[in-house]
Amino acid sequence: MPSSHPVARIRAAERQALAEGRRLMPLAGAAAARFVAARVPPGASVLALAGPGNNGGDALVAATDLRQMGFEVRVVMPKGAQGLPADAARAYAGWIAAGGSTEIALDSQRAPDLVIDGLFGIGLNRPLGADWQALVDQVNGWGVPILALDVPSGLDADTGARLGRPILARWTLSFIARARGLTQPGAALAVGESHVDALGVAIPQAGDGG
Repeated sequence: MPSSHPVARIRAAERQALAEGRRLMPLAGAAAARFVAARVPPGASVLALAGPGNNGGDALVAATDLRQMGFEVRVVMPKGAQGLPADAARAYAGWIAAGGSTEIALDSQRAPDLVIDGLFGIGLNRPLGADWQALVDQVNGWGVPILALDVPSGLDADTGARLGRPILARWTLSFIARARGLTQPGAALAVGESHVDALGVAIPQAGDGG
């Protein structure tokens, strides 16, 4: 497995890039859209799950790009758009401006061809609540391919510990760098194939062996 890093180091690299005026969310969302487009047929149905933070913003950018590529895209935002961080709010506005709409809950009768998991990113450190767990269980139950952004929701990105029953991804696409929890043996089933897009951001080399 290629190198991995503690979440704190990835966060530091992200903060530095943002301080330099770089907008990372459009890059991450575009990378996710390209990843999906390379793995499903043109016009396939994609469901993007957008959580209440920047991971959800990445999913919204991906949804917007995929819609513009001609895919059939739906977005489920269980917490809605209220209280989104600034970048994620811009991503939501872009999705709406592109003609998209959002739903609060899944339609259990409609399994898509692929799911994008943008519920929780590398900052999740507490067990999934009952509503989130029910959503994850329903998506896993469909048995369709899932692309997790940064880390499968329900997995601790630093330790690989399960915070409930996590998303069972076919692929995990990490941005900037792979969090070290994804490389732990117990995380393998949830992570699936692990991929990284650095978004042009370098991780500072430090001596803690991350």
